[in-house]
Amino acid sequence: MITAGTDTTAITVEWAMAELIKNPRVQQKAKEELDRVIWFERVMTESDFSNLQYLQSVTKEGLRLHPPTPLMIPHRANANVKIERFFEEDVDMKGHNFRLLPFGAGRRVCPGAQLVINLVTSMLGHLLHHFTWTPPVGVKPEDIDISENPGLVTYMRTPLQAVAIPRLPSQLYKRVAVDI
Repeated sequence: MITAGTDTTAITVEWAMAELIKNPRVQQKAKEELDRVIWFERVMTESDFSNLQYLQSVTKEGLRLHPPTPLMIPHRANANVKIERFFEEDVDMKGHNFRLLPFGAGRRVCPGAQLVINLVTSMLGHLLHHFTWTPPVGVKPEDIDISENPGLVTYMRTPLQAVAIPRLPSQLYKRVAVDI
């Protein structure tokens, strides 16, 4: 269970980061929320999750757009739309709401669903709070390839490449104390 969760968690974060780099406005809104809740004086902890609704929405949208283990053949939306899904209402991801089922439902639901939700939210939160993310020099955000390499798990066909620009005081990049 742990091994399966490691791979799919990393894949989910890579997909979500690709979408955030392709959509700088969404990345900026998530960073503004992190700055408002956490500020620049400390690092994010799990107790901050309940105050980070936009970050939770980003996590849900990433899992909706790119489930790491899809149950159907690869698909693509036929039109671009602008929706702030999941921000207005709380949508359960663990098999109780059929609008979002990244972990299955019923007796076949993933036993590690809550762990993955917490890990992905934490990883995205830390990546966004600590760095501003841009495409490599010479690549426009809209040119990032988000095509799928279908299989048992759905990898990005072209691995994500990005530039991380530090945005916090240098003391926050040192080793984090064990007691947080």
